[in-house]
Amino acid sequence: MSEIPPSVLIVEDEALIRRSLRAGFELQGFVVEEAWSGADALRAARQKPRDLITLDLGLPDMDGAEIVKQLRGWSNVPLIVVSVRANEAEKVRLFELGADDYVVKPFGMAELLARARAAMRRRVRMATGQVDLAVGELTIHLDPRTVSIRGARIPLTPKEYRLLHLLAQHTGNAVTHQYLLKEIWGPDHVRDAHYLRILVRKLRQKIERDPTQPRVLLTAPNVGYRLVGGQASSEGSRQIGSAPSR
Repeated sequence: MSEIPPSVLIVEDEALIRRSLRAGFELQGFVVEEAWSGADALRAARQKPRDLITLDLGLPDMDGAEIVKQLRGWSNVPLIVVSVRANEAEKVRLFELGADDYVVKPFGMAELLARARAAMRRRVRMATGQVDLAVGELTIHLDPRTVSIRGARIPLTPKEYRLLHLLAQHTGNAVTHQYLLKEIWGPDHVRDAHYLRILVRKLRQKIERDPTQPRVLLTAPNVGYRLVGGQASSEGSRQIGSAPSR
């Protein structure tokens, strides 16, 4: 018996973007339904459970934040916000309301699909009681958003947690400077590599046994950073995100 294909509700008021997203998801085997307004989205979400919702914030009848708030009153469906708004405070507000991820336009379909799969995996883990990501001695708790080493909780700032979580989602693989800068500070800061260097240095002070000889948060020369389970290796990894500009 064949597996039931995953379903996605695309909430977007621009027809061209809806068609593009539909094509991308259908190529990956998703069953797709579209909604162009907030009222339409909430009605569709109540009518039938979905495996994923992508939500544009700038809808004609209501702000996307109100949709997230209403949805989280009765549904735990994985929800990815898709918006041109890159303001950090806006991202934090949406995460606090219950969004699983936030993608800033413009973006590549491959990136959105990767985030979609990650969000669905996280929800499965939470539904089955598996709410942790383990990397060597590190445990990253998804709910609440905390980190512990050998059972002892480590106090992290929101940006430190975000960096660690992004790297943990691609454990063993190099994640580029540009990708990390975009995800943590927004697309206007993809060339501000010094922001990332400072954040990495602070995080290493908290998670490494010897921050001067890192064994967990490693530098991928001329590329970015990667997280490993305590054993440094330069082989068998792949690169996440675009290569940084020289």
